[in-house]
Amino acid sequence: MKLKKIAVKIGSNVLTKTDGTLDVDRMSALVAQIATLQNKGVEIVLISSGAVASGRSVLGINKKMDVVDQRQLFSAVGQAKLINHYYDLFREHGITVGQVLTTKENFSSRRHYLNQRNCMKVMLKNNVLPIVNENDTVSVSELMFTDNDELAGLIASMMDMQALIILSNIDGIYNGSPSNPTSKVILQIEKGQDILDFIQNSKSTFGRGGMLTKTTIARRIADQGIDVFIANGKRDNILLQLVSKKEVVICTHFVASRGEVSSVKKWIAHSQGFAKGEIHINENAAKALTGEKAVSLLPIGVTGIIGDFEKDDIVKIIDEKYMELGVGKVQCDSNKAREMIGKKNQKPLVHCDYLYFE
Repeated sequence: MKLKKIAVKIGSNVLTKTDGTLDVDRMSALVAQIATLQNKGVEIVLISSGAVASGRSVLGINKKMDVVDQRQLFSAVGQAKLINHYYDLFREHGITVGQVLTTKENFSSRRHYLNQRNCMKVMLKNNVLPIVNENDTVSVSELMFTDNDELAGLIASMMDMQALIILSNIDGIYNGSPSNPTSKVILQIEKGQDILDFIQNSKSTFGRGGMLTKTTIARRIADQGIDVFIANGKRDNILLQLVSKKEVVICTHFVASRGEVSSVKKWIAHSQGFAKGEIHINENAAKALTGEKAVSLLPIGVTGIIGDFEKDDIVKIIDEKYMELGVGKVQCDSNKAREMIGKKNQKPLVHCDYLYFE
């Protein structure tokens, strides 16, 4: 399948030198590749890290500061510098860019979600390349994305992209420690393939995340029918090679599951952190919901309602062993749901079209 719609995430370690300053030469090379692809008709959304690292290099503050204060200050200065570099570099190729700053909270409601999607669709329709980053100046710890890999996954899903390309400073996921010369990159990962033994839970030098986060996000996005590639952004022409598919590229490819996934389900799949309550279900309901056939959650299988929520809020689905099975968009408020617990011949609490299970 020829890739015509892609999301590209560039990590902090790709865009920064060892001293923490922006690597403008690398930025320029990546911009040139993106420009080449766009001129060939490929629709691209760019998710770029580097604002905090950029601000840190500008200010050079050595005094001890609160972590959140430091992040807000560095990102406020660094984001301006970062987007200005992108603006100038893309302008050399005749491409106009637009900045989209978002927060995790903007994905919490369907209305905000659709507003963001519409904004970027309008930009793309008018040949403006969206450059997306988290708005660190207003985000606080509990409302932050895990890192920009999580944001990139949300954007790729929201914009119905064919592929998400995550550019890091290593070639992909190795079958051992990357520092071990005998380790090799796992070139392809299929649905259900166990690779946890190979994942090192260490964070990158300048970013917030690590390979475990990338793997978790990649699996979820691939399950939604989007191919995910984790590749080395410091390799020359890496984007052109991945999209052209004319040669074997050393990277890790999470193979997309086939089958359509609705826009609503894509939103629900990423809404676990916004759940307003819990619906506890019995064993029979759990078996029915996690079987091969799509079924709705009926009140007769419900054993308890935890928390207060309104109609259309996201709720977690919990089994008898207190294991979280998935999430769904509830059809009524918590008071009405409690009245319906265990009753037969009732409308679904959560329709199958609005349920998502890992």
